[in-house]
Amino acid sequence: MTHFSKLGSIALAGLAASLLAGSALAADYTLNVNTALATNDPLYKGLEAFRDNVAEASDGALEVRLFPNSQLGPDEDVLEQARAGAPVAVVVDGGRLAVFVNEFGVLGAPYLANGYDGIRKVVTSDLFDEWAQKLHDDAGLDVLSFNWWQGERHLLTKKPIGGPDDLSGVRMRTPGAPVWTGTIEAMGATPTPMPWGEVYSAISSNVIDGAEAQLPAVVGAKLDEVITNITLTGHINLITGLITSAAWVDSLPENLQTVLHEEALKAGDIASYGTQDALASLQQQLIDNGVDVEEIDITPFKEATAVVYDDLGYGDLRDQLQAIAAQ
Repeated sequence: MTHFSKLGSIALAGLAASLLAGSALAADYTLNVNTALATNDPLYKGLEAFRDNVAEASDGALEVRLFPNSQLGPDEDVLEQARAGAPVAVVVDGGRLAVFVNEFGVLGAPYLANGYDGIRKVVTSDLFDEWAQKLHDDAGLDVLSFNWWQGERHLLTKKPIGGPDDLSGVRMRTPGAPVWTGTIEAMGATPTPMPWGEVYSAISSNVIDGAEAQLPAVVGAKLDEVITNITLTGHINLITGLITSAAWVDSLPENLQTVLHEEALKAGDIASYGTQDALASLQQQLIDNGVDVEEIDITPFKEATAVVYDDLGYGDLRDQLQAIAAQ
């Protein structure tokens, strides 16, 4: 290599390094978003819209980075990092927040509302805003928005399920929050909490007999390879929120705080209506892959799970929220 070529190579390397440094310094603030979902989940498209729209609305001052498949760790760990002030966010259900503010747990209670439009009214209500403020003040967590609907959850098993009696002795994975375990127990199964990422291998090796989840997550985790039956119980209408550090949000300039909350709400709608539009084709995909998808009379499950509200002290709250959802 000639002396000139060496100098040219050094100059080019220096230019590349300076461009990389400039790119890294382009954003004044960075938010890392963790989700257990795969990139092919319709909800992930909403997160991508959130990332892109925040960058545009903040003129590049705020960068959102996405980490699918729980790359930053279990949801509970990321929540603790957020409480400690780290610039991280996570998509979680109300059950995981109920340990901080009890009212959030009711969002995961059985048969609370039908579809996205009903539950959206609940999570954009004045009553919900009071819970969010309490979560901010008491737990150090900020609700960017809570309108991330993932679909209704159904039973995933290796045998047909016609009613609660068929779930006797069935070890069923569910998240560990009391509202979830209480619902699955009331439905007749034995609740078995474990991280979502372990479900495939646990069913495959007969550590558990089944799980319950929404159709996009079933496809994303390829559970059609290890289950034979999906029973459309729709027992939990899975609404989730994008939760981050209250201390970190409060430290941002006010205009960027506004950008985060406004764009999270818009992106939640993109994710939720995208999920709604995808459900029929996802169900057909599962059928094509050999899974038996059955509609049944869910009345026995509704009746069996009604006790969950009273067991957790949510009876009065249920009536308030169902009235809001029906408006």
